Amino acid sequence: MTSQRGPHAYLSELFSLDGLVAVVTGGSSGIGRAIAGALARAGASVVVVARRESELVATVEELTAEGGRAAWVGADLSTRDGVRAAAEKAAAVFGEPDILVNSAGINLRPPMGELGEDVWDATMAVNLEAPYLLGLRFGPGMAERGFGRIIHLTSQQAHRAFVQSGAYGVSKGALESLARSQAEAWSPHGVTCNTLVPGFVMTPLNTRLSADPERVAALAARTMVGRNGLAEDFAGAAVFLASRASGYVTGQAIFVDGGFSVH
Repeated sequence: MTSQRGPHAYLSELFSLDGLVAVVTGGSSGIGRAIAGALARAGASVVVVARRESELVATVEELTAEGGRAAWVGADLSTRDGVRAAAEKAAAVFGEPDILVNSAGINLRPPMGELGEDVWDATMAVNLEAPYLLGLRFGPGMAERGFGRIIHLTSQQAHRAFVQSGAYGVSKGALESLARSQAEAWSPHGVTCNTLVPGFVMTPLNTRLSADPERVAALAARTMVGRNGLAEDFAGAAVFLASRASGYVTGQAIFVDGGFSVH
């Protein structure tokens, strides 16, 4: 009589991240924190990269208390030197990463006529150039080893302009194009590159909109699910894209938005 694998073994083969190393920028708050937690709970060793030490410490303490393997790196991703330093520090913790999640971002959206070069430069530096530089640092190594996962967090503004998309929307649209370019370069070598596209999620990045109850309710009504997003809504999609199960999914923008974008 031949033995049959149970469902747990099958699911583990598909989705387990045991033995893999993940670097998550912006992983100490909002969606990034939820993704860092999901990857750790799925078995990855997670390095959380962000600016605020208190939030970093709290995140890593939470993950390790649950039995996860996690560490943090304080970083300024607004300069090239800061990104490069963060990359080397992150790689020194558990080794070269197999998974890179770019969740760090800034959301500065003055009216287009008042959008100065300083806002443009700051937005592009954090939202676009940092993911590009981190991909350039880690992507070739992933390709050489034959496995890698790059996941970017973008925005509805990558696809449509509303509430003064400004430089923010441009940066997120470019980030989705970056994922496709990275996929073209590295997917033949086992590295998938995709983006997750949130709807409206109550996070620190959306403080301005969160303060308007009428707008918050209107955004919820625009979804098909009937509510706005929660950070934990991204756990399953992130684990899928980080795992071996997503080996034939690359260059894609996957909407995790309760149907917001199609309603």
